[in-house]
Amino acid sequence: MVATPIGNLGDITLRAIEVLRAVPLVAAEDTRMTRRLWARHGIDSRLVSFHARSAPSRRDELVAHLTTGADLALVTDAGTPSVSDPGEELVSAWSARGGRVVPIPGASAVLAALVASGLPADRWAFEGFLPRRGKERRSRLQSICADERTTVVFESPGRTAATLADVVEACGTERPAAVCRELTKLHEDTWRGTLAELARRAAAETVRGEVTIVVAGNSDGAVGAPTMSVAKGREDVARLVGEGMSRSSAAREVAQRTGLPRRELFNRERGSER
Repeated sequence: MVATPIGNLGDITLRAIEVLRAVPLVAAEDTRMTRRLWARHGIDSRLVSFHARSAPSRRDELVAHLTTGADLALVTDAGTPSVSDPGEELVSAWSARGGRVVPIPGASAVLAALVASGLPADRWAFEGFLPRRGKERRSRLQSICADERTTVVFESPGRTAATLADVVEACGTERPAAVCRELTKLHEDTWRGTLAELARRAAAETVRGEVTIVVAGNSDGAVGAPTMSVAKGREDVARLVGEGMSRSSAAREVAQRTGLPRRELFNRERGSER
């Protein structure tokens, strides 16, 4: 399991180069991407494709290769195999046979973003890519916002603004955070600020490149630990609406103050006024 650079092709270890040159076969997520690494570092080992959409027969072929006593290296387009990338099934299949699995560590977008963010990195959680929609997404967001640890999330550039808006809705506006783009590449950039500031910037600008979002942990226990019932929360929303506040703003304020889910406050309050 060989970690490869997450952007800058110079970010590969000497051990990784030695292993990739020595093995008779390398399984790669995208052989076209991997050949760039081969050209940069003078590697000529044979490549075969192995990605998330590969048929089970390809995994079986790789296991069969290993059973002959020959070595195999697994690489993905960037970073470490199995970390939001293919690899887990192959490792599971081979280790179930008693095979040896050797990790060759290297560049990590998670660690790079953590240290660039300036947020506490002594205790942290990695969430990978969030579910696109629905109850599971809302549940994961609530868990992130209740967690006392710093949390790292991967996101595509086109969905960064929407995800930041959802995190603001769940966690409130003032939580410190960072958005790290194009880590280790020519246009590497890190935005730091509150969630509200980052959400506004992402909505106003075109976000490009690979994105890693880092969110500070919950330091006051408000989020994820409601301080009143949903019914009482709805009453507070109704009171604020009666005082002239928009329903959306009222639900957001009550959610931030009490830890109750904003969407539930907003939807149910709206339904009761029909």
